[in-house]
Amino acid sequence: MAKRSYTCGLDAAIAVMGGKWKGLILFSLGEGPVRFGELRRAVPGISERMLTLQLREMEASGLVHREVYNQVPPKVEYSLTEFGRSLNTALAPLGEWGEKHMERIEALP
Repeated sequence: MAKRSYTCGLDAAIAVMGGKWKGLILFSLGEGPVRFGELRRAVPGISERMLTLQLREMEASGLVHREVYNQVPPKVEYSLTEFGRSLNTALAPLGEWGEKHMERIEALP
């Protein structure tokens, strides 16, 4: 992520987790370490390529930890870092708001 000045905390938070998929990935990782295939099934509609790109970005920004196990067949697990867990906690009220207003939001033109 390029160094830049933020106008407020919301601007900085959106820069870290912006986009359609990162919030869903964060939510899916909230229960603990998950393998790539499990994560792909947990985030409906995401392509394998997009999931890979998003995970790389999230790893680079410090939200996600990628653990590679030296075994055959290879095993890789993804989990939230403390930084990622703190963002997940901050997003929980937004998710509750969305649940509460989902019907109204779906009715928008």
